Amino acid sequence: MRSELHAFEQILSGKEERLDLARACLMIAQDAYPRLDVDRYLGDIERMAIRLRARIPQSGQPEERVVALNQFLYGDLGFWGNTDDYYDPRNSYLNEVLERRTGIPITLSIVYLEVGRRIGLRLQGVSFPGHFLVKLRLKKGELVLDPFTGGEPRSESDLRSRLEQALTPERPRQLDLDRYLAPATPRDIVARVLRNLKGIYTKDGKLERALAVMQRLLLVLPESAEELRDRGLIYAQLECFRPAVADLQSYLRRSPEAADASDIHAKVVELRDAASRLQ
Repeated sequence: MRSELHAFEQILSGKEERLDLARACLMIAQDAYPRLDVDRYLGDIERMAIRLRARIPQSGQPEERVVALNQFLYGDLGFWGNTDDYYDPRNSYLNEVLERRTGIPITLSIVYLEVGRRIGLRLQGVSFPGHFLVKLRLKKGELVLDPFTGGEPRSESDLRSRLEQALTPERPRQLDLDRYLAPATPRDIVARVLRNLKGIYTKDGKLERALAVMQRLLLVLPESAEELRDRGLIYAQLECFRPAVADLQSYLRRSPEAADASDIHAKVVELRDAASRLQ
């Protein structure tokens, strides 16, 4: 496990624009699938792109390439958004998405981004509230696409309606839509995948799985006081008192004015007492 975390940390340490998104997401899956062959799945993505490139004219315009990409992924290969079992953790593991041809918005977007990039589309991920999207800059504006629904284009009115649902009680006309359509970095995308898994495993009470996810999340977001706090609370539930105290004390040092600071301080005292009884 340590060697896998070290390898994960290594690919995060380079320049942001060079971060290999697909590789990072496949490495996340190694926690749940220890024998996973990352290069095999990267090869699957490359072979998809090779097949698709063979049917696109060299002179194909971006809009034509999007149409071809949608037909290939959703028509030929049968990818689909998993509305039947949305919170199945397999939907957040890229190897399973590639095998089962189904996933949630962010993992289907990763497939879309990775195959699209290999056929010459300069796609960008969008961390839209509640529903990850992809966008493409065109000469006359931007095309916002939804890989969860077959690469369907999303209109401005649709996007504002989604914002209204996700950000209630704010009024959509008071919101700057462009702000929510800002491109997500590869690190942002990796963090969102991990946060999805963290939420699933925490809710299901699978604390060891949640902890493994959070070890990676803190490599992606080492400055996040909130993630450090959450890992400390998971450690506490697992009765790993000393690492819990260390994380929670670090949280208090980073965020002394946090709204929950007094509660966390009380928790630290409680955990210290528990740890002393084990001596």
